Amino acid sequence: MPVDVLIVGSGIAGLSAALTSARLGRSTALLTGDVLGGQLLSIAKVDGYPGFPDGIPGYDLCPIVQEQAVAAGAELMAAELTSLDQADGAWRAVAGDGSAIEARAIILATGASLKTLGVPGEERLFGKGVSHCASCHAPLLKGKTAVVIGGGDSALQEALVLADAAAKIVVVHRGPAITAQKAYGEAVAAQPKIELRSEMEVTEILGDAAVEAVRLKNGQDIAASGVFVFVGLSPNGAIAPSAVRDNNGAVVTDGAMRTILTGLAAAGAVRAGWPGRAAAAAGEAATAAVAVDRFLRDNRWRGE
Repeated sequence: MPVDVLIVGSGIAGLSAALTSARLGRSTALLTGDVLGGQLLSIAKVDGYPGFPDGIPGYDLCPIVQEQAVAAGAELMAAELTSLDQADGAWRAVAGDGSAIEARAIILATGASLKTLGVPGEERLFGKGVSHCASCHAPLLKGKTAVVIGGGDSALQEALVLADAAAKIVVVHRGPAITAQKAYGEAVAAQPKIELRSEMEVTEILGDAAVEAVRLKNGQDIAASGVFVFVGLSPNGAIAPSAVRDNNGAVVTDGAMRTILTGLAAAGAVRAGWPGRAAAAAGEAATAAVAVDRFLRDNRWRGE
């Protein structure tokens, strides 16, 4: 039997969409993949999320929303989406185990993946000092030096987490100034363990069995035992029909999170124009779920 709404993605956007859709009374299924929580699982503190004035770890926030979604009636399915097609006014999704799900509407909340530098040594030394998770690996760097690459929110958040253990953190970024929000910039400036180096580009990560240093474009080496790469996100939009993707692979929507394809919406980091905040992802997801509910009630999509 078809479900009203199929949501793809188990980060804060997917879980919030499932919660809202189920509370609106729609039969709702959520394809979670193998791991619930998305990128927030590695975030030690999500700041600026309503209801948590002191912040909340991402690995705590997502299970809270998951419990709410399940309590509201959403069905969670631990499977990956492998194909998505539209036919006869409905959508057909095929999961990795070969099972097919029919849905009257789809909300894509597949998030984004961390970009890599693509420099020598990065892939070879991943898990041997190269990491994307400061909260996971900070205890291994007690009394040592770490390099964080990037100048945005995630990079500065990770540097602050590392400061609890590492002796020194060098933040290297290509631009003339950091792009992180003011609060993180101020916190980093007040942390004596953190050094900011602007207009610097890493060209290689050095080491044999483990990270030993990073090499900059100017030929300088920075000795380090850990390297944390946060240079942006790539939207996970490949599963979406090409008609709704932009040149970066992000899903294009209107203000109500609707794509140009009837019954297909998107929310969160996979969406073109997402402002890069967990709270925004949750808000977009609720907006998408409401738009889909109205479509299922009125059979009108984007002014039809």
